Amino acid sequence: MSIIEHIERLFDERGDSQYGFEAVSQLEHALQAAAMGEQEGATPSLVAAALLHDVGHLLHNLPDDATEQGIDDRHEELGQRWLQRHFGLDVTEPVRLHVDAKRYLCATEPAYEASLSEPSIQSMAVQGGVMTPDEVQAFAALRHCEDAMRLRRWDDAAKVVDQKTPSLHHFLQMIADSVPCSAVAVDSETTAEKTK
Repeated sequence: MSIIEHIERLFDERGDSQYGFEAVSQLEHALQAAAMGEQEGATPSLVAAALLHDVGHLLHNLPDDATEQGIDDRHEELGQRWLQRHFGLDVTEPVRLHVDAKRYLCATEPAYEASLSEPSIQSMAVQGGVMTPDEVQAFAALRHCEDAMRLRRWDDAAKVVDQKTPSLHHFLQMIADSVPCSAVAVDSETTAEKTK
């Protein structure tokens, strides 16, 4: 099974699960984020990162209310580890950094935190909270920080009920056509992992 086929299978099997405590599903959230990236003329790799930024949520078996239990599912790291077997840094680094981008933006833009949904604010509490000045400086020095912040803003906005978007097939075809990825086959068994 190719990585494209496996992504499609993951969304088919788990994409209808609720996106945290937001009013959209994981698939709806992913498609909305990718659509915003495409509309803004982002590179295919960044659009792919937008589509797949929360794939880590589809790879673990933690309950939907893990955040309320004080558990950080580390979905950004889980997703990055899974994706890096097939994609380069232009896809995997924005995925890895999109949670830290929220923490960074809360520290550097006074109005940003007020714009977050309540579930996003709750999750930040278990994700490390607002960045310290030293963390801000370190994040700003990263090569992919700008892409991570663009992705983060799409992530924050991708929560609109009944929003029309291109299909999953549309984005998977774009990835297959335009994003460098490994042809290594993916294990066709269920890909649910435990976070560390």
